[in-house]
Amino acid sequence: MKIAQRISRLGTETAFEVLAEVNRLKAEGRDIVSFSIGEPDFDTPAHIKEAAKQALDENYTHYNPSNGLPEFRQAIAEDTMKMRPGFECTPDEVVVCPGAKPIMFHTILAVVDEGDEVVYPSPGFPIYESMANFIGARPVPYPLVEEKGFSLDVDDLARRVTDRTALIIINSPQNPTGGVLDAEALQRVAELARRHDCWVLSDEVYNRMAWDGEFRSVAQLPGMKERTVILDGCSKTYAMTGWRLGWGVMPLELATHIARLITNSDSCTCTFNQRAAVQALRGPTDEVEKMMAEFRARREVVVDGLNDIDGVSCVKPAGAFYVFPNVTGACRKLGLQNAKELAHYLLHQAGVAVLPRTCFGAPLPGEEQQYIRLSYATGQEQIREGIKRMKRAIENPGR
Repeated sequence: MKIAQRISRLGTETAFEVLAEVNRLKAEGRDIVSFSIGEPDFDTPAHIKEAAKQALDENYTHYNPSNGLPEFRQAIAEDTMKMRPGFECTPDEVVVCPGAKPIMFHTILAVVDEGDEVVYPSPGFPIYESMANFIGARPVPYPLVEEKGFSLDVDDLARRVTDRTALIIINSPQNPTGGVLDAEALQRVAELARRHDCWVLSDEVYNRMAWDGEFRSVAQLPGMKERTVILDGCSKTYAMTGWRLGWGVMPLELATHIARLITNSDSCTCTFNQRAAVQALRGPTDEVEKMMAEFRARREVVVDGLNDIDGVSCVKPAGAFYVFPNVTGACRKLGLQNAKELAHYLLHQAGVAVLPRTCFGAPLPGEEQQYIRLSYATGQEQIREGIKRMKRAIENPGR
């Protein structure tokens, strides 16, 4: 039977493939320490779960508007403005969807034509490139630079953005590097978007996890609200990955088109989940604050541990719950060609699951260093055990 040709252009999120392999090995009785999946290991706070139960009891089990429940969109607008001083939005400029990924997909569908250029970070979340390829756009990756704390090289970005660019994608704090774009980088992105009259998709799902300063959004800069889509959601901040609740904040005209895409693809987002998420945004914050404090503590443990391994060097991440250590020396020490081989070696020889740089886009021309990603969304005891195994496997192979 025929399969549409465009399906061959569709990528995937390799983290889930590694997770499946980890689960298979665990089912066989292997003891695996997993740093692979970007999912908080905390439970959803109790008051949010109680709100979902109450919503079910109150029969919030029917269709709702494609752009989301009015009360939830109001709560999102308030939260968005609180986190981004000087930025203003209304509930009508909010579109709710089942998870944050649909905002990526629908934004690209709505503002990019076949043959247009989509400029996006590499290493970066792999779905950016996948969706651009899928619709027939031209993907244009730009590098994130270790020497700059995995911020971008603003002059390099300027060379890649042209009058053919329809969309610039930024992610800060970042997956997979943990980098945060500084004020200069955000200002330069804004200047380029205004000069070339293109859109910006600003992936801000880790906005509560800017560890070394206040979070900044490109949408706060002059002239940027009119051309920016803010992507956010409940998964990371509130430990709600399985609830599938995300949203975009964008100019009203675009919001109308994105809502129509939701109508065509999903009808709407789960009603009782949205009722619960109102409590996530407006309810007590003590559990979230505890989670954020624990992530900060884990950052210290994982960075110190990795930097104690011969052949590994790790920049302290400024945000999110990922580290992206340079493992070039470890690969050479073990006679491995690249980080992908190292990840396979660590999984099967040390019982440690990590993701190689190639899970986040193909290496760019001239890129010679090797990297892996570790998610520290796991307990400190597990982190220490995993680092200990890595150290033994890299420094004393065969023992």
